[in-house]
Amino acid sequence: MFAAALFDMDGLLVDSEPLWREAEVQVFSSYGLALRESDCAATSGLRLDEVVTHWKAHFGFHAIADAVVVQNIVESVTALLRQKATAKPGVDAALKLVRSRGLRVAVASSSAPTIIDAALGKLGLLKEFDACISAHGLAFGKPHPEVFLRAATTLGVAPTDCVVFEDSMFGVIAAKAARMRCIAVPDAHQKGSPEYVLADATLDSLADLTPALLDKLAAIRGVR
Repeated sequence: MFAAALFDMDGLLVDSEPLWREAEVQVFSSYGLALRESDCAATSGLRLDEVVTHWKAHFGFHAIADAVVVQNIVESVTALLRQKATAKPGVDAALKLVRSRGLRVAVASSSAPTIIDAALGKLGLLKEFDACISAHGLAFGKPHPEVFLRAATTLGVAPTDCVVFEDSMFGVIAAKAARMRCIAVPDAHQKGSPEYVLADATLDSLADLTPALLDKLAAIRGVR
């Protein structure tokens, strides 16, 4: 059986993607840059500094330092999360299930620690996790596997003994690069995308997670 379950946060545990889009559009608009909410899907799952670098290059905008733009978005999305954050369907059931099977549980997110605290704090979930690992400050963000490998090390388990829950394609790539099993729960606009064939399983919702699926994935590579 698996030893640990690693959960992405934004778009998986917390219905925060609309809030991220709102914050990004708001901040870039304050600089006169017409970023649309529909554009934000292209950078879903990336670390925020990489998102800012991407859009600044896209717009050819260099008047303001990346760090300033990042901080403005962090402040905006943190405030929105504290006001509006809601859990995605099936979160409580999924956490109860993995806990009932003796797995250690961690968040492994691209978001900054302040954002993780704001989102999970709003939902009353902070105490549900043995660790909360942020890619903020690491050498690499997703799709690099560093954040998942750091989570496994923090929990004291082997990467191959972990199952990852992800909504974004960048996160799925990172999980597979870490040699972990991955269950994808794509957002509505990504459902049916052929890219998700890379995941070991795809669910419509965390509410669809079953003990049988965990057992099946654990058996694929002989995890006990």
